[in-house]
Amino acid sequence: MDHFWLTDEQFARITPHLPTDTRGKERVDDRRVISGIVHVLKSGGRWTEAPREVYGPKKTLYNRFVRWAAKGVWVGLFETLAQAGGPPSPVLIDSTAVKAHRCAAGGKGGSRTKPSAARVAGERPRSTPSPIASAARSPSC
Repeated sequence: MDHFWLTDEQFARITPHLPTDTRGKERVDDRRVISGIVHVLKSGGRWTEAPREVYGPKKTLYNRFVRWAAKGVWVGLFETLAQAGGPPSPVLIDSTAVKAHRCAAGGKGGSRTKPSAARVAGERPRSTPSPIASAARSPSC
């Protein structure tokens, strides 16, 4: 079974855009690492959940993703693939999901509609200030 996310034609098209200025250890196969990165991003899992025997070490996947993002390599790769007849480049460039706290859906009281400020300003006050509370306040308030 083939675990690569890119076809031979797609990988040949993006190969000239991959960085070649590396030092140190011999580089892990780019196609394998790109497939691992796509697997993690598409599945929504953690880097540690990528199968090591298929895509290589999780640290390699993460480091390559972060370094190439800082260099702008991903934008060039997405634009190259988009020009090859895939989805338009704006669709490919940003595929993040924003997580919100469970309470972010609405404030206190749920999602009921609030009266407009103009209408509320013309109404009589619902409560009056307490003379005791205002007398107890310090002069600096």
